[in-house]
Amino acid sequence: MNPREVPLIFEESVPGRVATRFPDPDVPVVPLEEIIPKDYLRERPPEFPEVSEPEVVRHFTWLSRRNYAVDLGFYPLGSCTMKYNPKINEDAARLPGFSRLHPYAPEELAQGALRLMWELEQLLCEISGMDRVTFQPAAGAHGELTALMMIRAALEDRGERRTKVVVPDSAHGTNPASAAMCGYQVVVVRSDDRGNVDIQHLRQVMDEQVAAFMLTNPNTLGLFEEHILEIEEIVHGYGAFLYLDGANLNAMLGITRPGDQGFDVMHFNLHKTFSTPHGGGGPGAGPVGVKNVLAPYLPVPTVEREGERFYLNYNRPKTIGKIRAFYGNFAVLVRAYAYIRALGGEGLRQVAETAVLNANYLLTLLRPYFDLPYNRLCKHEFVLSGRRQKKEYGVTTRDMAKRLLDYGYHAPTIYFPLIVEEAIMIEPTETETRKTLDAFAEAMRRIAEEAATNPELVRSAPHTTPVKRLDEVQAARNPNLRWRPT
Repeated sequence: MNPREVPLIFEESVPGRVATRFPDPDVPVVPLEEIIPKDYLRERPPEFPEVSEPEVVRHFTWLSRRNYAVDLGFYPLGSCTMKYNPKINEDAARLPGFSRLHPYAPEELAQGALRLMWELEQLLCEISGMDRVTFQPAAGAHGELTALMMIRAALEDRGERRTKVVVPDSAHGTNPASAAMCGYQVVVVRSDDRGNVDIQHLRQVMDEQVAAFMLTNPNTLGLFEEHILEIEEIVHGYGAFLYLDGANLNAMLGITRPGDQGFDVMHFNLHKTFSTPHGGGGPGAGPVGVKNVLAPYLPVPTVEREGERFYLNYNRPKTIGKIRAFYGNFAVLVRAYAYIRALGGEGLRQVAETAVLNANYLLTLLRPYFDLPYNRLCKHEFVLSGRRQKKEYGVTTRDMAKRLLDYGYHAPTIYFPLIVEEAIMIEPTETETRKTLDAFAEAMRRIAEEAATNPELVRSAPHTTPVKRLDEVQAARNPNLRWRPT
């Protein structure tokens, strides 16, 4: 069967066909009406597809072959850090003592899990320069909200009710969203002509009503903030907190620590930096690290150690409370722990150095064919612009991203950051070889050449995928996600 022609499993259905049969029950059968109120029972069975076991297996195997995955190829997604994930970490996360542990298990039966979280907190504190870490947030944006709630609690403890949060114009969209959800007015600060925070504009927008400055470093342009120490001085000079969006921590591992740069609080993306597959909404983990000034406000419970015993501490009078029912996405914590312990300090530094090397190598290969808004040494990622192709040939960045699918590559991040016209954001990660980078660069070069010589070929792409160019606006506003029998 051609994977482009896989029918819906409902279309394969044949009445009476089954994939498995169960033996008759050997206990008394209680009528459903005695368990569930009649009003909640269906009048007829749900219209599930009726197929055999081989048909089920083959159907979903064929569908899986339509998917792109990091085990199949290169993800150049800027800002996402889609690195290959060592399979040994998956084995660790699936150990029965972890995978079968119930979230409500008493502390006495969860000592291994509690010890892992306690030790992982020490490791992340050492890596980041923070003093405490909470693992409750489920993902990065959840970590942002948690951090801002702690900042608000600390300010109120000081008798202050500040109203503003400052974010750069290149920030991840979750930064202003989290600030707004926490009740703050969002104030935007410009970037300068080198891609840094515009220091003069920062001075203008800062005042005693600013609760925090939310900064990504390296920023979303893939550039290290050259004035980070001056930023820290300005922000703290107004009594505000300096927050780090830790999405780009992959570029700094073992080289520099946010806590040493003056950050008071940060979130980690364990699912990006420390080896967990992510995408499609999960799994994720967004732990938050804090300096001692914010430690009293950490969510409860915290993981503590008393001799050789580990326990959950709910007795924290200034806590912001609980921000998740259970203790984070535990399997992601196991993977991160295994990753860090396997690499050690020198290995983590090599991760960052290789990520930066790969990014600058790929940037050098692509620089002649696309515009480069900020001509600087990048860190782990970089941002090109397709404005040349759009202006001269009528080919947009979206067109080129669609055409890249025909070459067998997942498209890079496009149209972000918003401050770059026709943005193409690329992050190769440290796990990709030079051979892979050369092949990807060649595909991008050929697409740039096609834009000049045969623009309609690019504008009408993709040509080889099961589904051609979609109306993305219509799909987002009026999704049709349900099959109905005719």
